[in-house]
Amino acid sequence: MSRDERALEAGLSDPAVPRALGSGDMEVLGLLPNASNHTFLARARAGNEEVLAVYKPRRGETPLWDFPEGTLCAREVAAYVVSRTLGWPNVPATVLRDGPYGVGSAQRFVDHEPEEHYFTLAERFPAEFRRVAAFDILVNNADRKAGHCLLGEDGRIFLVDHGVCFSDEPKLRTVIWDFVGEPLEEQARADVRHLADEVRAGPVRDELTNLLSPVELDALGARAEAVASMERFPEPGPDRRPFPWPPI
Repeated sequence: MSRDERALEAGLSDPAVPRALGSGDMEVLGLLPNASNHTFLARARAGNEEVLAVYKPRRGETPLWDFPEGTLCAREVAAYVVSRTLGWPNVPATVLRDGPYGVGSAQRFVDHEPEEHYFTLAERFPAEFRRVAAFDILVNNADRKAGHCLLGEDGRIFLVDHGVCFSDEPKLRTVIWDFVGEPLEEQARADVRHLADEVRAGPVRDELTNLLSPVELDALGARAEAVASMERFPEPGPDRRPFPWPPI
């Protein structure tokens, strides 16, 4: 069984993943605008169940000099696995599966307020965004734009677009530096300790092995250990650009 097939099998066994999303017939409805890679709105159906999904096929990924070719869709799924293990933040259910344009990530579409983003939401949801900031350190997010933070129609914050995470080299670029020097809550650190244990030798390691390279997986474990021991949010490093562009 290939890594893709094992990743798909893991997604199908996740009770949080709708059956239609994991294995239903997928129909592409259109291309989503303003994306650097081919990103489609799709409808997935299985029996009477139907969900909208954001489908990012591997073959539509723009090659990057600092990430291995054809790996961005798997990183999207890995970010969901990490958030599910932590219990935060809200990354919509995401699986690696076959689709109309080949294997790619399929993420449950979130109905959201299109005019809202991090810069409009930060003051209203400080506790949620503290955890987003910790999450981005963990996954080594190289591109946390404000527009990747969605206000769902149910009033919850959702996080999307994690294709350039999990490098084994420091690459954190984010618009969320508001909490530098502030305490990292103990419950969040306890959750990260649990993640570190899972990444070291638990079922989550087996799941992530299908999505990340061994070096990247070990680096994730090391970052989890570091964040679990971190009392305060760190400052951006002086030797590289800490912000994404464009910021929204």
